[in-house]
Amino acid sequence: MQVSKVKKTIVYWLLLLPLVVVILFPFGVMFVTAVRPRAELFVYPPRWTFSEFRWDNFVDMWVKTNFGGALINSLYVSVASTALALVLSIPAAYALSRYRFGGKGLYRNFLLVTQMMSPIVLVLGLFRLMVQFGLVNNLNSLVLTYAAFNMAFTIWMLQSYFNTIPRELEEAAWMDGANHFVSMTRIFLPLAVPAMVVTGLFTFINSWNEFVLALTMIRNQDQYTLPVQIFSQVAGRYQVEWHHVMAGTVLATVPVAIVFSWLQRFLIKGMALGAVK
Repeated sequence: MQVSKVKKTIVYWLLLLPLVVVILFPFGVMFVTAVRPRAELFVYPPRWTFSEFRWDNFVDMWVKTNFGGALINSLYVSVASTALALVLSIPAAYALSRYRFGGKGLYRNFLLVTQMMSPIVLVLGLFRLMVQFGLVNNLNSLVLTYAAFNMAFTIWMLQSYFNTIPRELEEAAWMDGANHFVSMTRIFLPLAVPAMVVTGLFTFINSWNEFVLALTMIRNQDQYTLPVQIFSQVAGRYQVEWHHVMAGTVLATVPVAIVFSWLQRFLIKGMALGAVK
């Protein structure tokens, strides 16, 4: 029996190996370019080896590209927009899951349709709206727009998860004298933590990687988020420091990897919760 399991494991890994290579290849190229000496960036034919392992490329990139400021800006925008989207989405998802009202099906379809719209379609209207609010070149404009764009996704996801939580638990709390608010905050929401973490994780990643709206709303380089800051090292330059660009790209993936690893156990619980109904 044990030998059979080992054989199956080997077969599965052999089947997954091409996919693993395809996924990891871009990261390998980024890392090798980031630690390669500048003089060896454009060697032909291309090779994975290099004469010197240069960690100094990361230090030089950090100083020359204002990476630290962009990192703080991205963290603020991503965390704030995720928190705002969750705070506004949880009551809406709870209402969709627990109550019956006219237009409920139409509203759920509206949420689904809005997911098909790209931010590029609305970027001009959003820019003019932020001009009216005086929020152009302000990170709070990104917080509001990212939260708004992610709310349809968060409501849809949370509502699906909330449907799996037995209503009888809340009814038992009501019979013990708890009102709806107490039963939701002390009984319902603690059970929904895995779902909220999973949804928040995907919302955070969407906000972290967004580029078009950040490029449109932010004009001052001190307010750039990481995608725009890295793009600025390439666009409009006669000479691109590719080792700095790749070093910045490698570091930009680190916070998301840390958050994903930290919340992985909640991710597994949340997926299982959504699968069992």
